[in-house]
This record gives sequence, structure tokens and C-alpha cells, in this order.
Amino acid sequence: MIEKLKNLGWKQFGGLVLIVIIIIAFGFGGFGGGFSTNNQNNIAKINKTNVTTQDFMDYVNQSGISADAIRSNLDNNIIEELLSGLISTTLIDLEVKDFNITINERTILKTIKENKNFQDDKGVFQRIKYEKFLLSNNMSAPMFELKLKNRELQKHLFDFIGAGTITPNFLIDKKFEENNKTLNIEYFDMENIYKSKEEYTQIDIQKFIEENKDQLKREYIDFKYVILNPKNLIGIDEFNQDFFNEIDKIENQISQGNTFNSLVQNINVDIIEINEFAPGNDEQEYENLIYSKKSSKLDLIESGDNFLLYNIDKEYDKDPDLSDEKINSKIRELVYQTGKFDFNRDIIEEIQSKKFDNTRFNELGSSNKEFGSINSINDDKLFETQSVKMLYALPINSFSLVNDNANKIYMVKITGSNKNSFNKQDEDYKNFVNSEFTNTRKSILTAYDELLTKKYQVQLNQKTIDRVKNYFKW
Repeated sequence: MIEKLKNLGWKQFGGLVLIVIIIIAFGFGGFGGGFSTNNQNNIAKINKTNVTTQDFMDYVNQSGISADAIRSNLDNNIIEELLSGLISTTLIDLEVKDFNITINERTILKTIKENKNFQDDKGVFQRIKYEKFLLSNNMSAPMFELKLKNRELQKHLFDFIGAGTITPNFLIDKKFEENNKTLNIEYFDMENIYKSKEEYTQIDIQKFIEENKDQLKREYIDFKYVILNPKNLIGIDEFNQDFFNEIDKIENQISQGNTFNSLVQNINVDIIEINEFAPGNDEQEYENLIYSKKSSKLDLIESGDNFLLYNIDKEYDKDPDLSDEKINSKIRELVYQTGKFDFNRDIIEEIQSKKFDNTRFNELGSSNKEFGSINSINDDKLFETQSVKMLYALPINSFSLVNDNANKIYMVKITGSNKNSFNKQDEDYKNFVNSEFTNTRKSILTAYDELLTKKYQVQLNQKTIDRVKNYFKW
């Protein structure tokens, strides 16, 4: 089974809480339908609030996502994503009740009448358009108005949380000026400074291996497995409930401590045995998957249209085989990259301890030093975005290692800066003001998100999630 939600802590819902209205917006398009179930098993629990399977199915219907779309995206965790959205919506509803936010019926009616989808060319509300919308979406007016009310309450909650988030103009101007000044720099490519790959001898490689013996050991496994599908499990080619009942039975037997041999003895299927296996061939899809799950000695996992029942017989480490040219080449590359890392680390330590000065800079860059400028904090022509932002945070005459968009490393010295004039009517300035407002509001909502993670305990029922997936498979 897909295990995305098995260890899902609350933080993995991060961001969804505060943008759920955007993810599955209550717009005025069609609502998909066709799914229903009377199963009231809880799929999740939020503090003392139960989220039932019926709640989830209703949410799926309202999302407008078709059964075919869900079926084709089961391996892409669509059920988990939809469940995250439902949990987020439920949390917001709980918060609305906690804040005692209310909205009167007149406001709801006004919102309906002002919706352009229900108006004629002159902007006059048309009752017939509204009724056609309700019929096409299989909804009653009270049901629609309740959902609209919930959406408006959620909007009021976000407005309440983000109220008063205004950044003073003088701070905006100062930050814009700082972000758009020109930095004058000297820089050079560190690739010419590092020890070349060819300079590392076999003695260097052997020394590296001795020093990192434990880390270089590779873990191998001996195991056996069988491939389960409807054909070999129930004698037909199609997935149905009988097949999934058998799968559930096997899972229950595993949890009860049954052995691999006892599980397969009544199944007409070939047992595949693999020894001394470590990932390396992409074509070994099943073997690689089992290796990734080796923390469980005996388990049943899903892979495409099949289920794999496997048993790990043995796990052990082996030293790298240097007679293998591929392994030798990989270790040589590792030695080279480690050498670069160590050199960079020493340079950074020199900078942090104020031991790196102009003399050292000129000494290292004597053969390939260049002069240039960065025109704004968004100018990534020379270096990648995060590196540029870091440079703009440093004072004049500072040194720093940065990288470009191809991940090449450079040493940079900031030699000076020039402030540039700006016009508040320019589009760049207006966009900056808007982004600052958004960022301020976002920081408040992020803090609110963190509050919610402490306030609510989310528990998931994986068995019910798996059964919902099986429901959509056929």
C-alpha cells in the first residue's frame, strides 16, 4: 500500500489549512457526482471530532473530480490529497465556531444576487439562472446557501486573522531601495583552485576508503517474494471485492505472526528467490521496491496492478569491490567531491574567523579574477537567486562563497554599492508593495498555522483509507 499517510504527522498538512479554499474552491462550476456510500467508519479524527467515510465521499463529490480521474491517480496519492483538504476544511470550521464568527442571511442572499453567473447582461439577478445552476449540480437552495455561508465564514476568519497587516511606507521604500541598489563585485571560479580529479592517486583513494570504511559498506539482502493479482489469487483477470477481501485476509495473517511459507502454501504462485541484492538496475522494479521496504521483514506491498508478498531472509554489509571499474570510478568521484567540500569548509571557517583577507583573496584569484556588478536582488545572471539574496545581506568588503545556476562555486568580494533612484509609479515598485503586503499577511497566517498544529490532534485510520482506495479501483 502507498504509505504516505501511515506516518503522517499534523505538520504534513502545512499550508493546506490556510489555502484550502484555493485548493478546492467553492466556485460556481459543476459539482461532480456519482459516489456514495453508507459506510460511517471514521477515516480520521480531529480531537474529539470524527471524520467519517461519508464525510469524505461528500467532499469528493463536491470537488468536481470524476471517478475516472481518481482511479487513474490513485498511485499519485490523490486520496491522501483530498483527505488533507477535507481535514483542513474541518479545522477551519472548528476555528470559525471557536471564534464565534457569524454571518446573517441577508449577506448570503446579497452575495448570490451579486454573482455574475446569476445575472443578465445588465447586471440584474435572474432567478431562472440560479435555479438552473442548482438543478445542474443536483443541489437544493438551502444546501447551496449553507455551503456559501461556510465559505463566507472561512473568508471572515482569514480576514480576522490577517487584520491590520500594514507595512509602513518608509520601511517599504527603504527595503525597495536596498533590494535595487547595484552591488560592485570581484569574483573568480573556484573550479580552477580545487585539486583536479586526476591529481588524486590510488593511494589517496585507498586512504579515503580506510577512513570511511563503515560508510562505504553496502547493504545487501537475501529475500524471496511472490506476485499476487486477481488471476492467481481468485482465478479471474479483474479486480473486485473478492480479491481485496483476500488481500485484507493476508494482511491480517501477517499481523497475527504467520510465516511467509504458511501464507503462500495454498496459493498457486511461483516463489522468486533473490540473493546478494543491492539496487543498481532500474529494470528490477519489484526487487528495488522490496529493498526500499526492507525495514519490514515480512510484508505485503502494492506495485502497479500487482501486490508483492515478500520475506527478507538475511541482511548484511559488504566492502566495496575495487576491482569493479564502475565502483572504483564512483569512489574516485566521491574523493574528488569530498576534497572540494573540505576546501570550501576551510575557506568558510577562515571567513567566519576574520582570517580571510584581501591578500588571501588576490592570492587564490590571481589567474582568473573578474570584475562585475549585480543590478538588483532579483538579478540572477551571474549567480543563483539565493546566493544573490545572501550577497545583498552582507556589508561592503565582505567575502563569500556562492554558486551559479549550474551549481559552480565562486568566491565573491563585495567592493561597493550604488543606490539607484526609483519612481513610485513604476510597475516594479507597485508589485513590490503588493508582495510586501502579501508576505506580511503570509507570515501572520503561517504563525496561525503553527498554532493550529498545537491546538488540534489529527489521527488517521489507515485501514479505512486503504478500503476507500479499493472502492475506487473497480
